[in-house]
Amino acid sequence: MDGPGGLREPVFVTGLGTLGAWGSGCDGLAAALAAGAPLAVEVDRAAGYHLPGGARRACLLPAGALAGWLSPAESRRMSPPSKLAVAASRMGLRCAGIDTADPADAAGEAGTAVVIATAFGPSTNTETLLKQILFENPEAASPSLFMESVANAPAAQIAIALKARGASLTICQREAGPLIALGTGAAEIAAGRAGRVLAGSVDEMTPLLHALLDRFGALARAEAGGEELARPFDRRRNGFLAGEGGTIAVLESAAGLAARGGRALARILAWGSAFDPTATPSGWGGGHRALARGLRRTLERAGVEPAGVDLVVSGAAGSIDGDRLEAEVLRAVWAGVPLPPVAAPKAVTGEYGGGHLAAAVLAAAGHPMGPTPGCEEPDPGLGLSPLDGSPLPPPSVVLATSLAAGGAAAWVVLGRA
Repeated sequence: MDGPGGLREPVFVTGLGTLGAWGSGCDGLAAALAAGAPLAVEVDRAAGYHLPGGARRACLLPAGALAGWLSPAESRRMSPPSKLAVAASRMGLRCAGIDTADPADAAGEAGTAVVIATAFGPSTNTETLLKQILFENPEAASPSLFMESVANAPAAQIAIALKARGASLTICQREAGPLIALGTGAAEIAAGRAGRVLAGSVDEMTPLLHALLDRFGALARAEAGGEELARPFDRRRNGFLAGEGGTIAVLESAAGLAARGGRALARILAWGSAFDPTATPSGWGGGHRALARGLRRTLERAGVEPAGVDLVVSGAAGSIDGDRLEAEVLRAVWAGVPLPPVAAPKAVTGEYGGGHLAAAVLAAAGHPMGPTPGCEEPDPGLGLSPLDGSPLPPPSVVLATSLAAGGAAAWVVLGRA
């Protein structure tokens, strides 16, 4: 099944706020992507959740990354994902040149909408709440913890902190969620339902969540004497590096941007989504032909031929079956035409937390993508090799792709501002 994606009015990305293993801000992420070095660190395993010999590393937010973006009073009532969401939103508004103290002023009568994707929601609060219920009794459950344990808490906290009075939407479509959020936000503006949109993704990576992902065989593990690496499209790939963070893109119409004299980072040309009915509830399917039809239609909405795409910012993260499906979809769409260069930023940023979304916007804004760490022996069965660090000219058209375990898929076509 294909989702909507045509935009009746031009929509621009005018600001970008991002936090993750690279620290706080776009400069740190841009430098990490250009260097092509993974940002993983050791995960705290003191609680005993992890298996012996299991995955040990993840791309985690460094201490102090939130400094200056939240007051102590705000922090006390927020879950970790809500803190990331509000901080990234303020960062994005500042990048766009919008007053974070009262951002509603320039949003017009339609107001500011919020569209946030999350794969796991506030895991810390959920874990603490369940411990209260299971180890004490249901009456011991904290109401304040419950309010910040639901998936839509980050979007709600953005709306409260930044006086966003438009629609507040939360997307739970796993790896495809960030691009669906960006596309949904663009559709809100193009339809006139919002004057501005804060769209993005947020997730935390707790020791328990990391251990569970590893127990299900999703995470990269070190080979003998080697290092845990995501290895997208590599013959030896065996899982992804988990990550955390928050990325928020500020979206505006051409009229809104001109009215306040702002500038744009990139233009959203089209977006699309599809579903692979052959996928299992928590795994990958084999329906690359159906997904390829969805991608073709997305490119058609953008008025772009496959040969007109200058760079693909792929959501491949090192999954054996997920990377294979991604390669099959791309090859099916570019049949008979050479594939454009393919970047795989999740090898640097990890899976989850919005690093992939931020990398796509940065690429469209002209920031270089560096080599793909871990991909030293491209899988000959995939017919695709990601970037090796060779310099590329700034792209005019960027395709961001993201397939998700469970069957969801999304694409966004970005152009120069």
